[in-house]
Amino acid sequence: MEQNVIDASGLLAISTRLQRLSDQIRKDGLLIYKAFGIDFQPKWFPVLYTLYKKSTMTVVMLSEEIGYAHPSTISLLKELEKEKLIRSKKDKTDTRKRLVELTEKGQTLLSTMEPVWEVIIKATAEITNTQNNLMAAINEVEAGLKEKSFLQRAEVYMKNGRKNH
Repeated sequence: MEQNVIDASGLLAISTRLQRLSDQIRKDGLLIYKAFGIDFQPKWFPVLYTLYKKSTMTVVMLSEEIGYAHPSTISLLKELEKEKLIRSKKDKTDTRKRLVELTEKGQTLLSTMEPVWEVIIKATAEITNTQNNLMAAINEVEAGLKEKSFLQRAEVYMKNGRKNH
C-alpha cells in the first residue's frame, strides 16, 4: 500500500500526524465512555481531572496546570459550566480572580469514571508500550521544548539559511 502524502512527508508533518493520532484516540475514548453509559467529552478531561485532583483553582492556575492557552481554557470552562459540571466564583481576597471548582454533579461524574480510567490506562499502555515507547518519547520532547522552543531551534537554521542566499 502506498503512503499518503502526509505520512511520506516525515518530520515536516509531525504536528499533523500527532493531531491525527490524538483525534483517533479521542474519538475512541468517547466510544469507551459511551460503552460504560457515561456521557462525557474527552476534551473535558484535563480540566475536570485537574479539578478532581486539586479542588478549587484560579483560571490562570488551571490553565498553567493543563498547559492550555488561557482562551482555550476559558472556552472549556464555559462549556463545563453550561453542563453544570463546574462552577466559578470570585476570589474573596482578589476579586479580579475567578475560582473554579467541580459541582456535585461534576464530582459524581468523575467518581463513576474511575473504573473506566483503569480500562483506558490498560488499553493505552498496550498501544504505547512499543519498542520506542511513545510516552517516554513524549516526555523527552516536552522536556526538550521547555529548554529550547521549536521556534528557537528553527531560528538557528533560518539565520544559517539567510547567510547562504
